[in-house]
Amino acid sequence: MKLLDKLTGEHATLPPKFSAQAIMMAGLGGMIAISIVALMSARLDTLLVLGSFGASCVILFAYPEVPFAQPRNVIGGHFISALIGLLVIASLGVAWWSVGLAVGLAIASMMLTRTVHPPAGSNPVIIWLAAMHGQFDWQMLWFPTLFGAIIITVVALIYNNLTRPGKFPKYWF
Repeated sequence: MKLLDKLTGEHATLPPKFSAQAIMMAGLGGMIAISIVALMSARLDTLLVLGSFGASCVILFAYPEVPFAQPRNVIGGHFISALIGLLVIASLGVAWWSVGLAVGLAIASMMLTRTVHPPAGSNPVIIWLAAMHGQFDWQMLWFPTLFGAIIITVVALIYNNLTRPGKFPKYWF
């Protein structure tokens, strides 16, 4: 099959529409989670918010049943990806190819450990950008990455179980 033929797609039908209630509840969940992380960041006077957490909230509150939304994946994925980013940038420096290598290794590591969480794939990029501006810090592994991921996961655990039928999470380990 030629590339251009593949680019036309499979012509599958669109996913079903979300109900107005599901849309409002997912948006509210994301708003609450990020607001709590931002409030704690202000109160503790430490960075706890990552751009990747906004994308995590999309998955946690719009699609809590998928593997990418499970606590193991959210917390483990963010932690592993940040660790890989820190190790690569500390070892190889801030270069165009080092950020690419860090993202590739983060993806492979999440797959290997069965902790894939797509938003976490941006953590090495965030670390690389910080390092480019002289802000490289090993503490990023703990604050904001691990602590922030735990906070949004705890909010999702409470919120999703209060507002949705069924249980969240689907699995832990």
